[in-house]
Amino acid sequence: MKISIDIDVTPEEARRFFGLPDVGPMHDALISDVTERMRTNLARMEPEALWGQWMSGALGANQGVEAMRQFWEQAMRTGLSGSNPKKTTSE
Repeated sequence: MKISIDIDVTPEEARRFFGLPDVGPMHDALISDVTERMRTNLARMEPEALWGQWMSGALGANQGVEAMRQFWEQAMRTGLSGSNPKKTTSE
């Protein structure tokens, strides 16, 4: 003997019937919070913001810019002179 029962209800009706909580408002609030956090973090990834963070790190804003300038000056001098301080000879 085989008995089949088809119940045609919406998910909302089934949730209420079984006494499960309505998590819709909590879900909406969570998604809103996650969206806002993503926007905030993406704003930090803009080139200008990253540059400011890198330059104001441990050295401070002015010292960071000066250190970067000196780095690029040295790199250009080394590149233009053709010298390679780590050049080794193989025999």
